[in-house]
Formats: sequence, C-alpha cells, structure tokens
Amino acid sequence: QVQLVVSGGGLVQAGGSLRLSCAASGSVFTINAMGWYRQAPGEQRGMVAVSDRNGYINYADSVKGRFTISRDVAKNTMWLQMNSLKPEDTAVYYCYANVVSGVTYRTLESWGQGTQVTVSS
Repeated sequence: QVQLVVSGGGLVQAGGSLRLSCAASGSVFTINAMGWYRQAPGEQRGMVAVSDRNGYINYADSVKGRFTISRDVAKNTMWLQMNSLKPEDTAVYYCYANVVSGVTYRTLESWGQGTQVTVSS
C-alpha cells in the first residue's frame, strides 16, 4: 500500500506564510497526480491544487497567485507553499495522490492525514 505522510500546518496571522509537505511511501511505481485538498468546517472538501505527471498544475481560483506547488519526483515528495494567507484559508488540508502500485500495478487513490491550517485576522 501507499501512505502519504503530511507535515506542516499550524497557526499564522493573516498575510503570513506556511509550508506543507507530503511524502509518499510504500511501493510506488509512478505517481499520476498529486496535490492538496482542504475542508473547512461545515463545507465539503475542495481542491486547492493538483499536479499531474507531466507537471501541469491546476490551482483553485481562490489560491492562484498565493499558493505554489513544488515536487521532487525522485523522492515522491510534494510541498505546498502558502503565502499571503487569509482567514478564509483556514481549513484542514489533505494531501492526495493517484498512484500506480509497484506491487499490483493497479491505480490507487491515497489520502494523507489532514493537517490544520488556521489563519487569524
């Protein structure tokens, strides 16, 4: 199986920055897509940014120009740099990956544990 280990998050004032990281471990043949979702209280989980295997990145309109994804493909690791944070960015952030298992060669969808990001006004 593939596990996604998330680190980062925390409390920051509006206008500040935070960086999240997500590392895929286990038997990974290849990663088709990897990215971040978030869920605020009382809301559905929504996409923040997702990168496909070709490096194309789709950002949610609400974070364009403020959030940036970067990846180390060799290490199966992704970072989310969040700048100019706003109170409305407060949510639990989840790492997501669509991977091909190195054991079964089947496509799997994996989610990391959520990490709380709180932006105070």
